[in-house]
Amino acid sequence: MADTPLLTPREAARLLGISYPTIKQWILQGKLATVPTPGGHHRIAQASLDPFLDRDDERSDAESRARFRRVSGRNQLLGKVLDVQVDGLMAKVVVAVGKQQITSIITADAVRELELKRGDSVAALVKSTDVMIERLED
Repeated sequence: MADTPLLTPREAARLLGISYPTIKQWILQGKLATVPTPGGHHRIAQASLDPFLDRDDERSDAESRARFRRVSGRNQLLGKVLDVQVDGLMAKVVVAVGKQQITSIITADAVRELELKRGDSVAALVKSTDVMIERLED
């Protein structure tokens, strides 16, 4: 679990399709293990959410929380917004994912609707018919 991404409680709640107060209760009740930050905040290993997601997958469609997570793109990269630049109808959003950066060009309307700003937690959804691979020296 050392290599698994650490999420804020709010990010974990979104992934599970539950409310922030519910995940805070789970943490306080010991139902969900966390890693403390030096400042005393809770961080949750993404891998520790797998049992909850697996249990949810076994439920009927009516009882499942999956409808809150449903999106066609399977390449979902969690990160933080580094920069937002709006120019006319379009906007450039730069997201830090680990030590890497992803740049997305979206509509200015989408930036306004999402109220995106530097520091926001987001998921970059990658959907492409072409993915190029470059071999790097070992």
